[in-house]
Amino acid sequence: MEEPRRSIYEFSAPLLDGRLLSLSEFRGRVLLIVNTASKCGFTPQYAGLEQLYLACKSRGFEVLGFPCNQFGAQEPEAEPEIGAFCQQNYGVSFPMFSKIEVNGPHTHPLYAFLKQQKPGIFGTGRIKWNFTKFLVDRQGGVTDRFAPTVEPKSLASAVEDLLGSEIA
Repeated sequence: MEEPRRSIYEFSAPLLDGRLLSLSEFRGRVLLIVNTASKCGFTPQYAGLEQLYLACKSRGFEVLGFPCNQFGAQEPEAEPEIGAFCQQNYGVSFPMFSKIEVNGPHTHPLYAFLKQQKPGIFGTGRIKWNFTKFLVDRQGGVTDRFAPTVEPKSLASAVEDLLGSEIA
């Protein structure tokens, strides 16, 4: 008997305000899941993520931000400060979650799953830095992984391709 296909809908995580949110709330949407940081050279990508989100959200697209302090301690603030920073500096309106770990023994289960589905360069499975991006289809399957250097605007065609696909 074939094992059922796993999806990101099996996981949940707390938002910045502490409310636990099941990712099943995003069923049927295309997702871009990103580990973020407020004091990183890639932090300006928040602006591009917000632009992509605003351009596509009416068609079923969501960006999900997961702050992480594992790379150069570039997300040292507490959740209220993270939210204020994102809103004040980049107008972030997409969902932001509480800080998580994306590598090591305390890796959040969602990120363990994402890395298993798309291990990255040389199959190591590790997240290399802040702003690593995972693209998820409408069925909750991980379709692609993008390096931190990949600008959000360059993901528009990949997002559009998935938005054009209907829910199975």
